[in-house]
Amino acid sequence: MGGFGWALAFFVLIHVGVSATGLRTRLVGWIGEGPYRAVFSLVSLALLAWLIQSYGAMRADPFDPLNEAAWAPPSWLRWPSYALTFFGVSLAVAGVLTPGPTFAGFERRGLERPEPAHGVLRITRHPFLWGIALWAAGHLLVNGERSAVMLFGALGLMVIFGARSIDRKGRARPGEGWDAFEDVTSNAPFVAITQGRNRLALGEIGWRGLVGIAAAVLIALAHGRLFGVDAL
Repeated sequence: MGGFGWALAFFVLIHVGVSATGLRTRLVGWIGEGPYRAVFSLVSLALLAWLIQSYGAMRADPFDPLNEAAWAPPSWLRWPSYALTFFGVSLAVAGVLTPGPTFAGFERRGLERPEPAHGVLRITRHPFLWGIALWAAGHLLVNGERSAVMLFGALGLMVIFGARSIDRKGRARPGEGWDAFEDVTSNAPFVAITQGRNRLALGEIGWRGLVGIAAAVLIALAHGRLFGVDAL
């Protein structure tokens, strides 16, 4: 397995095998919450840099077997791909700009309010993670190379698993109003709204949603320069 495979494996491992398991609790008990988050962030950034560098190097090698096609996407899939990717990026950016109880360091944010879910959290209590999952799904629809299936498939499954792990941690925290927050929100996007447990309030999303849309447009326009493939 080349550098790309190892970088991807380690990146997924620390998020699924460490952060989403009891190992995180033991590490926090040994070194404390603050130092754990600092070390985890630094290791994640280092692995992300390695992943990006190794992916680029692998893609530049025409003889690398990971550049071979695993399947041939039909051309009509580009339209659902555009929709999933555009919405995913917009949702992820709006989610980053809306700290809530599912964000590390903001576990109590909004839980004391009569309506604990506000803005984009009404759509899903994990807007950033589901934004990444939808972005990954959009790319899987139009990229049939083995490396693309590995990258986007692994990242998509990783963040969905991470969302479930965060929910388990929320339920385990006593006395913080998590139950009320979970009752009016959903893990998967729009489920709580369609079930009548919440409502769509675009006005609450406001400028955060506009920034997300702008980011999606800019990434699409600059995709060719950034990644060597025109998005449109």
